[in-house]
Parts: sequence; C-alpha cells; structure tokens
Amino acid sequence: MRIALFTETFLPKVDGIVTRLSHTIEHLQRNGDEVLVISPDGGVTEHKGAKVHGVPGMPLPLYPELKLALPPIGTRNVIEEFQPDLIHVVNPAVLGLSGIYYAKTMNVPLVASYHTHLPQYLQHYGLGALEGVLWELLKLAHNQASLNLCTSTAMVNELVTHGIERVDLWQRGVDTEMFQPHLASEKMRSRLSQGNPESPILLYVGRVSPEKEIENIKPILEAIPEARLAIVGDGPHRETLETHFAGTPTHFVGYLRGLELASAFASADAFVFPSRTETLGLVLLEAMAAGCPVVAARSGGIPDIVTDGVNGYLFDPADPDGAIEATKSLLAAKEEREMLRQNARQEAERWGWSSATCQLQNYYREVARSQSAIGAA
Repeated sequence: MRIALFTETFLPKVDGIVTRLSHTIEHLQRNGDEVLVISPDGGVTEHKGAKVHGVPGMPLPLYPELKLALPPIGTRNVIEEFQPDLIHVVNPAVLGLSGIYYAKTMNVPLVASYHTHLPQYLQHYGLGALEGVLWELLKLAHNQASLNLCTSTAMVNELVTHGIERVDLWQRGVDTEMFQPHLASEKMRSRLSQGNPESPILLYVGRVSPEKEIENIKPILEAIPEARLAIVGDGPHRETLETHFAGTPTHFVGYLRGLELASAFASADAFVFPSRTETLGLVLLEAMAAGCPVVAARSGGIPDIVTDGVNGYLFDPADPDGAIEATKSLLAAKEEREMLRQNARQEAERWGWSSATCQLQNYYREVARSQSAIGAA
C-alpha cells in the first residue's frame, strides 16, 4: 500500500510520538509498503526510504518545540503524485486537518490516531475551561475517519465516552533490541548522579513540560535524602523546574539518544513517572525493556503496561505520599527489585515494533477494503 502520513510532529524532534512513528515507518517500508510523511519542516527529507515533505510552520507560543503548520500551495500536487491508497492523520490538530480535507476531496480512505491527551493538557496551561470545546473539535475531526486508533484501552474508553466513533486499539511497541539490561554501567551511573554512583538513582525521561508533573518528584527526594534524581530530556518547563529543584541532588542531563539513552535506563535504580496525562507512556516500556523498575501514577494508559508489585509500582496520584511510599518500597528490597527488573524486561519483550506494525497494516487493509466495497456498491 501507499500511505500518506500526516503528523503534527516528526524528526528531528524527540518524543514518544516521533519514536512510534519512526519505527512504524521503518517497518512499513521493510514490509513492502510505501510511506510519504507530511510534517512541519525540520530539515529532514527522508526516513528509512520514506520521503518526508516538510511544511513551513510557526512555533507554538506555549510550546516552541511544536509548530503550527499549514500546507502551502503545491502540497496537493505532492500528494496526488504519490497517489496514496490511504491517508493516516496523527493527532489531527492543524496540519492533520488538511490531511482530513485531502482524504475527503480525493476520496482516499482515512485513518486517524490519538496519541496526546490534549484536553487534560489544557488544565496545566491554565486553559481548563476550554476542555469541553476541545473535545467537540476532536470529535468533529476524528469522526471523519473510518477508523480511530488509540494506544491504550483507557484512551479507547475515553474517546468512546466523548462521542468519538469507530475506535480501536493500536498495540504498544518498543525497541527491545536497543533497550537492554546489559547496558547498565558504572560510568553512566556516575554521569547521571554527578559522581555519586553508589547513591540510589531515580530517573525521569521525557518532555520537560507542565503536564508531566515532574515537580511532584521533589517530595520523594526530600523523603529519601540519599537518593539522586536525573532528568533526561528538555522542554519549555526546564527553567522553572531548575528553580524548583534548586538545593536538591537533581541533575538536568538534557537529551540522550540511542545507546546512551538505553544505558541511562539500564543504569538507574528506579524510573519515576508522575504524569497523569499519558495515553500510553512509551518511555515506561523503554525503561522496562532496559530492566529498570518503574514507579508511576495509576492513570491513563499506564496500568496497561505496569502491573503493581509485579513489574513495577503504581501509586494513586491523589495520595500525596503515594509516590514516596512506592519508591521507598522499590529501593528497600534488593531481591524484590531484581525480580521486578526481570519481570519488566519480560513484559517489554511481548511488544516488539514488528508485531505492532503488522497489526496496523491489517487495519489499513481492512479500511481500504471496506471503502472499496462501498464504492463498488
């Protein structure tokens, strides 16, 4: 098949959505499909054999790493020349709306996917009053698609509750070849802890933004004074958090990629993830693949991944002491922590990118067959 993929975010940006799309495109191309990516222009023109058509965009005021991009005249010609069998819009917001338009006017089957829980994000940016309006806009956009995919059962239920139709689950995926427990090293522990590798090392990896609630890790540090925190990633909230964590043993590492990132996961004692807005939480799977036990909020798509007391610990985000007690429990029992590491790795091994992409291809083909049958009738 020939798939035109519209996405609001793509390389060189680093986040869970881009990671999923990058691996998906690689496996689609490897399996014989052809992909055209339409995304905000980031200087990337090709990925794993797929052409990337960059669209000029303006940085989002609240989040400069994201761009508002509208396709200029000539984009339609690029799409018509590609002759897609299907259009897939990822998180339709601005650029994705043009993908919906092209699908409707060119009579091409349309699939949409939901990866970012934007209605909950609004509360963290002081715009909570607009949540109902945003759900109505999302419903209007997503209900144009023949199929809407979510990456966790919690999000499937959430979308259905808000009136979005034809919703199904796109199974999780993780690079189990890249993220492995044997990549743990004293050198990386020393780097994460700023020269204190013998201390318990807590790790956060991901976007450094308000909706991730990273500030809620500070009480854990205060309750476990011997522990140290490494924050890997960057984003608009970094300066605020540097002030918030001043005087604590916290190291803002910045971005890590590839084997360095895999080694960071494998070398830490616990991956702490307080976010309540996750549709899936890909970084949790990456941590687990690297054998790093997880302490995470029981919210969103996270319980799909983490089984409390088996491959990590879940805590009630409404309990101010929940994350503290969960982290203390994890660090206290060395033998249990080793069991959690092994179980976390075993869980991650169930979810390779090849299987997730085969499932997606089956969805694509079913949508294309259904529209073809309707057209024939």
